[in-house]
Amino acid sequence: MGQVQDIIRTGRKFDQVVNGARDIFMAVGFERASVDDIARAAGVSKATLYSYFPDKQLLFMEVVRCECKRHAGDIEDLVEAGLAVDEALSVAAERILSIILSDFSQRVFRICVAEADRFPELGRQFYENGPLVVRGQLSAYLQKAVAAGELHIDDFDLAADQFAELCRADLFPRLVFGIDKSFEQEEVQRVIAGAVSMFLARYGRR
Repeated sequence: MGQVQDIIRTGRKFDQVVNGARDIFMAVGFERASVDDIARAAGVSKATLYSYFPDKQLLFMEVVRCECKRHAGDIEDLVEAGLAVDEALSVAAERILSIILSDFSQRVFRICVAEADRFPELGRQFYENGPLVVRGQLSAYLQKAVAAGELHIDDFDLAADQFAELCRADLFPRLVFGIDKSFEQEEVQRVIAGAVSMFLARYGRR
């Protein structure tokens, strides 16, 4: 954890290294990704790569951190959007599903599961920079909605997690088990409508 936080994230070559590593990790996975291939994809020397990241695990965790931050930030503006609660939840569901269904999330999920025994920190980084960030942002919105009298919630983190899980219904298992690779918009909207309806049935104004 400390090592990841202490990385100096500056300079053009740093971005090159992270972007090159992302391409290689997504193409061949964590285990098969070599430092030589990553350096070649990034257009830097191995010495430059090692000056930023002394080992491959740290580099993978930085790739995950950057990508999760980019995706999870999409939910943040709901707190100030001023939408009706059902509209705001629908937007949140769309953004959550865009993360869950993305090729990046699917590939990282599989890598983290495959490497869980040897490198449990990989999964921890993905969780802390992805699902945990989404939970925090969604929880912040739910607190605002409760303060406005639009929802009744006691445990905001639990409610945020429940909503995120409702958004995964049907679609996520079909992706994970390779049954489908993509979905029509009608299927996605069906799940979003069901998630919002179920959530409001439990936590909506009575």
